Amino acid sequence: MLSAELRGTALVTGGGRGIGANIARELAHAGMDVAVTGRTEEQVRAVAEEIGGRALVGDVSRRKDVAAWAGELGAVDVLVNNAGISGPGGPLPEVDEWWHVFEVNVLGAFLCCRAFAPGMVERGGGRIVNVTSGAAYLPGVRPGASTAYGASKAALHRFSETLAAQLAPQNVFVFSVAPGLVRTAMTEGTFGDDAPWTPPECAPRLVHALATGEFDRLAGRYLHAEHDPPEKLRERIDEVLADDLNAIRLKR
Repeated sequence: MLSAELRGTALVTGGGRGIGANIARELAHAGMDVAVTGRTEEQVRAVAEEIGGRALVGDVSRRKDVAAWAGELGAVDVLVNNAGISGPGGPLPEVDEWWHVFEVNVLGAFLCCRAFAPGMVERGGGRIVNVTSGAAYLPGVRPGASTAYGASKAALHRFSETLAAQLAPQNVFVFSVAPGLVRTAMTEGTFGDDAPWTPPECAPRLVHALATGEFDRLAGRYLHAEHDPPEKLRERIDEVLADDLNAIRLKR
C-alpha cells in the first residue's frame, strides 16, 4: 500500500466484493471515511463493518437509490464509480438484458457524478474515478463476448474524458481507470488459469494515488492499473501530455 495519507469521505460503488471492496479497503487504510454501495446487503455490510465505514444498499441504475445515498452522505471528496456488470453473451441478446448493461455501467456512473460532482465544485474540489476496461478499445474477437460490455465501457471512458475537460477548471478531476484482468466472480468463469491475470492490488494502489491529487494533470486520460503504476506514471506525466498518450484516438 502507498504511504500517502488521505482525509475526507469517499464513496465506492459496487464495493461489496472484488475490485470495489479492495479499493474501499485501500482508501479506508489511507485514512478516509469510506461508504460502500451494492445490491447485496450482506456483502456490503460485511465490507463496511470490516473497514469501519458505511453500508449503502441499492442499485446505481436507480435514481431514487443514488438520491438516497447523496441525501445520507452529503458531499464526498472522492467518488469511485466501480459498479458494473458484464451482461449477456453473444452478438444480439434480448434487448432489455443488453440495455441493462448500459444502465448499470454508464447511467449508474452518470447518476452518481450528477449527484456528487456539484457538491465537489461547491466545496472547491474533488476527484472522481470511473472504472472502465480494456474492452473499451481492445478488439472484440473472443467468441461469445458481450457486445454490450465493451460498448458500455467505451461510452464510460468517453463520458469520463469529456466530463474531465469540463470539470477540471472547477478543481474537480475525473479519471478513467482500467483495473486490468483481475480474478473476480465476474471473470473467473470466463478466463482460464493461463490468462494474463492482473494482481488485485494494482487498481487500489492507483486509485489511492489519484486520490492524493498528485496526478490531477492526467484527468481524462485512460490509465491502466497494471501498466501505469504510480511510480512509473509519475515519471511519464510530461510525456503523456506532450504526446497525447493514454488516450483512445483515431489515427490515420
